[in-house]
Amino acid sequence: MRLLPWTGADGKPCYLSTDDPDSPLSRLADDVEAAQLASAEAVLAGARAVLHDPKAGEHAVRCALARAVESLGDVLRIAVGRGAGTR
Repeated sequence: MRLLPWTGADGKPCYLSTDDPDSPLSRLADDVEAAQLASAEAVLAGARAVLHDPKAGEHAVRCALARAVESLGDVLRIAVGRGAGTR
């Protein structure tokens, strides 16, 4: 069973039952994971820039934190799905 990098409409995890890494859904999941990881890199760079900007206001910091939390959730879901797990 593969944990997919998205949740269902109810917010619960989605799983794929296949041993075929070349199935259309497996390839879609790989593409989504790659996009989420690339997005996380961009969000991290943006958050660092906000944190290093002494003129950044509360709104900028809150927006950067909100995006960082979203990206961290995506990255953790990918890590768990790949068997890295959390402890």
